[in-house]
Amino acid sequence: MTRLSRGENAEIACVRTSIGVAGARRGEVDLMVFQLGTNGRVRSDDDFVFFNNPRSPEGAVQLVAADGVDIDLAAVPPDVDKLSIAVALDDSVPGSLADRVGLGVVIENSGVSLGADASGLSTERAAVLVEVYRRGSGWKVRNVSAGWDGGLAVLVTEHGVDVADSDSDSEVAVRTVPDELGLTFEKRQKLDMRKREVAKVLLHKGAGEARARVVLVIDKTGSMRRQYSTRAINRVVERMVPVATQIDDDGRLEPYLYAKNFARLPDIAVHEVDTWCETFLHLGGVHGGIDYKAIGGYNDELPIMTDIVSGLPPRGGTPTLVLFFTDGGFQQRAKISELMRRASSRSHSSGSSTPSSRAFAATASGKTLRNRNRSCPITQPGASSVAYRSK
Repeated sequence: MTRLSRGENAEIACVRTSIGVAGARRGEVDLMVFQLGTNGRVRSDDDFVFFNNPRSPEGAVQLVAADGVDIDLAAVPPDVDKLSIAVALDDSVPGSLADRVGLGVVIENSGVSLGADASGLSTERAAVLVEVYRRGSGWKVRNVSAGWDGGLAVLVTEHGVDVADSDSDSEVAVRTVPDELGLTFEKRQKLDMRKREVAKVLLHKGAGEARARVVLVIDKTGSMRRQYSTRAINRVVERMVPVATQIDDDGRLEPYLYAKNFARLPDIAVHEVDTWCETFLHLGGVHGGIDYKAIGGYNDELPIMTDIVSGLPPRGGTPTLVLFFTDGGFQQRAKISELMRRASSRSHSSGSSTPSSRAFAATASGKTLRNRNRSCPITQPGASSVAYRSK
């Protein structure tokens, strides 16, 4: 394999190119690509390819994995001069990209492999690793390895992505809640991007002014051990917060942990997400005065679902959106289905509507989630509930 040092370039012989990024991992080190004009900026926000927009408009660039990109150079629009392949640390990850051992790029092109190690980085939290650019009638690739201490927000702004006014945003009303004042600038920028995606879904579903109580229910059984140890469940919580900021009156999530029994946990405020996760996202022990052993070790959805349904308002009251995260294994499907049917009878007849839980969760999480329960809504719009499983 030919290795390119920082600043070095090489020709690309074939139009179909695969790029793998060692060290990229969704929710930790996020991979993204910018299609840039001769001015070094995107033509529109659609040229920003990332986990929530994994394909460029014409299909030339496709994010095929958390650490992989396929590029068809023949399909790149003529007014795109350069493709910048970049990474950014998630807000939940401390340190800098220099701490990520082995971070680098491998370019596979017509049977030829080129390597480009990320070198020379120090305090940067976001960086362009390589760029693929036009040279005459062909294409070349250069090891850039340069970035920004400010992280994702600065990276996307430098490339012309408007985090404050993206596609169709003149019509999108994005709510801001008082708790956001406690966030750092970088975290507010990242939250703004996620809130805007949620707000777009609400607008497109005709529910831009929707208000609802938002409940987050998380499986705390032994089968979820990997999701807890890898902090995947932490990222779920982080990505659900923008949902609450857009539709809950106080912008907070109402969380529960469940197994055989369940526990109501303190509300999750946007400026306290990290602390809340460190305090409460565990499988055992005593946390916040709650004995996790008493919650149990195997799942029974009926107690927590019954409790939520019993607390639903009468017809005409505030809707309730329930975001239910589990790895599956329902044992009492018939009883759960009956409970959901009974809850459906409590939906009020005002004619208003609320987007489904699937739409909210998929937008906020930025991941592909598999529905484990075909009867999605408990009640619409009185309450909505769906069980999701991360791939």
